[in-house]
Amino acid sequence: MRVAVVHDWLVTFGGAERTLEQMLRVLPQADVFTLIDYLPGSQRAFLDAHSVRTSFLQRLPWSRTSYRQYLPLMPLAIEQFDLSAYDLVVSSSYAVAKGVITGPDQLHICMCYSPMRYAWDLQHQYLREAGLSGGLRSLAARALLHRIRNWDARTGAGVDDFIAISRFVARRIRKVYRRDSTVIHPPVDTERFTYDTAVPREDFYVTASRLVPYKRVDLIVEAFAGLSDRTLVVIGDGPDARRVRAGNPANVRFLGEQPFAVLRDHFRRARAFVFAAEEDFGIVPLEAQACGTPVIALQKGGVLETVEGLDSVRPTGVFFPEQSVPALQAAVETFERESSRILPVTCRESALRFSAERFRQEFGEFVGDRLARFRRELGALGD
Repeated sequence: MRVAVVHDWLVTFGGAERTLEQMLRVLPQADVFTLIDYLPGSQRAFLDAHSVRTSFLQRLPWSRTSYRQYLPLMPLAIEQFDLSAYDLVVSSSYAVAKGVITGPDQLHICMCYSPMRYAWDLQHQYLREAGLSGGLRSLAARALLHRIRNWDARTGAGVDDFIAISRFVARRIRKVYRRDSTVIHPPVDTERFTYDTAVPREDFYVTASRLVPYKRVDLIVEAFAGLSDRTLVVIGDGPDARRVRAGNPANVRFLGEQPFAVLRDHFRRARAFVFAAEEDFGIVPLEAQACGTPVIALQKGGVLETVEGLDSVRPTGVFFPEQSVPALQAAVETFERESSRILPVTCRESALRFSAERFRQEFGEFVGDRLARFRRELGALGD
């Protein structure tokens, strides 16, 4: 059996790439197709045993640094991959990968991290954040996104089976593509993010994220600026860094991008991890829980499936209802009063439900069962 795995692009080792790594462990014979591949050598060991093929976008100017500017060409580029020789095609998609062309004798399974958020329900938010709320450039962007939506909806019909990374994403898939999906939560590295009883807790809170607008790290910083008796540590960098650091509150420390050892050390020592984004799943709050650390999180999105609130018998965190400074500050105060109810061992056990081993087992069983059924269906057609 020949297997192709199609991933949107390889530029950094994020949550989708961690999932791709585990998928390739289940499908060791797979060839990999991706629009562009600039993954650093230090992060690409998991690809060494696989053939990696890129699209014509790889050869265009500035594709390394400005690949998102080629969004208008991405549907065309993904459709140029000739996958006719493969029996099984697995798309790993949060943008256009699911749009590859397959035939009736090929099984196409899509691991869907989300339908394109900037083209669907979050279009208006993304346009505001990009400064495209009005004017000719806004009109051009809206026209482009309209075409992308039409293409995205049409290519959804070419997928035989959708896997959603959370029930939250499953609802999005149902809304956009009118398709049911099977939920398989992404893998969390519980083998490296570990709880160490010898490491004492210290009196600070931590957040870690790429500094982009929708992560709302600016909201977290503003909230703690008004909590002068609490200390916040911010780990991460990104295009929104200057705005996030504006004001430079005395009780907030900005560490920038940090290596794994520093990140894990802060997770182990912090009183709690703070998370204000509406995420499709949210791996970092689980990495914090794997270190025995409670989570203070926005009560929306995939985090509702990974954090147990104070109404649970075994809570692992505290929720706040909206992205506002007063709501987050109130949640911090609630955590201070109720923190004794949240045990590090409970947080660790909660994170273990999402281990990489569990993902490989669930994904492997799904693919195997679906492939066997597909072969039976093909056999029935031939009788």
